[in-house]
Amino acid sequence: ADMLGLAVAAALSNVPACAAAPPASPPVLGLHREPMYNWQATKSSLKERFAFLFNNELLSDVRFIVGKSRQAQRIPAHKFVLAAGSAVFDAMFNGGMATTSAEIELPDVEPAAFLSLLRFLYSDEVHIGPETVMTTLYTAKKYAVPALEGHCVEFLTKHLRADNAFMLLTQARLFDEPQLASLCLDTIDKSTADAINAEGFTDIDLDTLCAVLERDTLSIRENRLFGAVVRWAEAECYRQQLPPTSENKQKVLGKALPLIRFPLMTVEEFAAGPAQSGILFDREVVNLFLHFTVNPKPRVDYIDRPRCCLRGEECSINRFQQVESRWGYSGTSDRIRFNVSRRISIVGFGLYGSIHGPTDYQVNIQIIESDKRITLGQNDTGFSCDGTANTFRVMFKEPVEILPNVSYTACATLKGPDSHYGTKGLKKVIQESITGTKTTFLFFSSPGNNNGTSVEDGQIPEIIYYT
Repeated sequence: ADMLGLAVAAALSNVPACAAAPPASPPVLGLHREPMYNWQATKSSLKERFAFLFNNELLSDVRFIVGKSRQAQRIPAHKFVLAAGSAVFDAMFNGGMATTSAEIELPDVEPAAFLSLLRFLYSDEVHIGPETVMTTLYTAKKYAVPALEGHCVEFLTKHLRADNAFMLLTQARLFDEPQLASLCLDTIDKSTADAINAEGFTDIDLDTLCAVLERDTLSIRENRLFGAVVRWAEAECYRQQLPPTSENKQKVLGKALPLIRFPLMTVEEFAAGPAQSGILFDREVVNLFLHFTVNPKPRVDYIDRPRCCLRGEECSINRFQQVESRWGYSGTSDRIRFNVSRRISIVGFGLYGSIHGPTDYQVNIQIIESDKRITLGQNDTGFSCDGTANTFRVMFKEPVEILPNVSYTACATLKGPDSHYGTKGLKKVIQESITGTKTTFLFFSSPGNNNGTSVEDGQIPEIIYYT
């Protein structure tokens, strides 16, 4: 517990304590300035009277020997006050297995944390700081005092930052504090790069690593995430006293490895990092290279869902009211311009597929900021269709942020047979979410080099996004 307290204190450095730290050792009785006789008359409230009895031999009927060996402290207490504030103390003094001992040894509790707990039970005062918050949380849980537990969690939450989020996440999981764990994960989502570069990242356990890698909401390129996971594997080899060979890194990563979304990398990122790491089997490397470069794509055992650093539900809008056939392709892009009433993040398009039955298409999708002619996001990929008039999802590797009232161009360059296309197009599409927020899309035909797509008819029927 003391190592744990030191780790937290280091991570929360520069954080002021909630109140003055508790005294290092019990005060000597002779130092009390109040008269011992009729001291009650000098206290005008119940709180003052009980606060006076805190850590005081006066009227005490039990003593605790708290801490290990030389660091142990003898702390006086009052059974009634403790039993009134904690079901665990009540059982200790009044239950069927009640102790009759006048001295109770608590070697697993830190003296400073135990004093924080008693001070709270006697006076409702909260005295915690970076050095004592974790050991006080442990003690509050051990003695079932949820109000003090709440103050500890609040203290940690207030001082949660990207550079201590992983360390606090580990402690939150250890102490079964789901509220704190959730806040840590939110911080990791928002500032993923800063969080994984902090020292605490390589100290987490495998289950915590997996809990993070499973998230759709991390805001980081997958190749950088892979680099961090390799750093974690090296640290884990060291902890398990294994030489940090490729085989051992693969072994210690175990169930975490399939959670890395290799398909989200560019072929260059994959070639420069994972392909040469020795952590993947040769057949997996070949299979992923094929996935990047050929159509139809071989199935890979890795998730290709984008990591959207977004909350909420996926939405999509369709700008056409009817589907017709046929639409041909000759190497020219289909383009449609649009703007949106509020900030969204686009994650992909729905595209029409073949009129000739099941087929594979090669496709390049892009979003361009129209006036500046800057490409904000693109993906060279492929999709399979089944010959129906449905739309088929084609996703960007990461979300593309779209700002309100700025003109953007959606582009799709398809290679493949003639397809379905949309007609009776809408200039304005309003989407209302479950929470009642409205998002308005306005569409405009894109001038210049275009395969014929317009507001009225053509390709790119759907935009898939998060608000």
